Amino acid sequence: MRSRIFRHADGVILNSIAITYALSGYGIGLWLMTSSNLAVASLATLWFAHALIISAYLFHEFAHDTIFARHDANTWGGVLMTWLTGSCYARYEHLRHKHVRHHVDRADVISLDTKALVRSLPRTLQRFILLLEWCYVPAIELLMHAFVIFLPFMREERRADRGRVALILLVRGIAFAALAYYSIQALLLYIVAYLIMVTVLRFADAFQHTYDAYAILESDKVPDDKLRDKAYEQANTYSNLVSVRWPWLNLLLLNFPYHNAHHEQLAVPWYRLPALHRKLYGDSNGPVIPMSRLLSPFHRHRVKRVLSEDYGVVDTAAGKADGFIGAVSVSFLTAV
Repeated sequence: MRSRIFRHADGVILNSIAITYALSGYGIGLWLMTSSNLAVASLATLWFAHALIISAYLFHEFAHDTIFARHDANTWGGVLMTWLTGSCYARYEHLRHKHVRHHVDRADVISLDTKALVRSLPRTLQRFILLLEWCYVPAIELLMHAFVIFLPFMREERRADRGRVALILLVRGIAFAALAYYSIQALLLYIVAYLIMVTVLRFADAFQHTYDAYAILESDKVPDDKLRDKAYEQANTYSNLVSVRWPWLNLLLLNFPYHNAHHEQLAVPWYRLPALHRKLYGDSNGPVIPMSRLLSPFHRHRVKRVLSEDYGVVDTAAGKADGFIGAVSVSFLTAV
């Protein structure tokens, strides 16, 4: 039975908690980041960063219309989450459309071929980017976020968005200037929290698929070079659970790691994914790769991943992920 506001009656309390957590973590967390008490400011930064992470995954839920009963309400919720996560330079409908294509085309449908771009750069600049990645600075993801901002000024088909992006840059620029005037410490900690969010999201995104990646805009099509059916989708999708032993820990990422279950039934909300996963795979856990096993390949392949032509080799049956190179620049916050 639907509630009058939320899509599912059993999601009223849980979705309210998640949304309240994201909003309070952003507002109160940012305020506490101005504290002269280093311990308070540091804890507030972690809270703020996690609020950004939850906001990103709430955007994903809004994009699938799993939270509110009305599509337009989900749209407004999704737009709000793009403002919280700093991905508001792209139109919500563009982000949603590209993410839906990820499911329909069963491919990583991205907006910029970062591998080709990095290869085309002067050697010194290319080495600098790879050095940043070696130092765990998410340079490629930051490049993608910058690309979203500059896209309307680079592509004629996005010309209509130039004024909108310029206005957003002005509004956010004034907000950041005001924050710096009030507390330069809070501004610096904001940057730290933002980098934490980007790093956590890219870690989760890197190991959920071994799809082919295509840099295309709205009208382009994914090549019809192989059978991308439901079997292909599940065979190339992985559930990188935060914890198998303690499933509640997956709530830290709003159950997004239950990725096979999500791809099996797109309309299932985040709080029902663990049950769907158990229904699909029982005690076998299916194509699960715990995040504890992905920390090593995330570290070892952090530079190789930037230029690698494929995502590597995965053997979930044997529980091996050392050869899983992973994806880069596939965030749903930058797919426009």
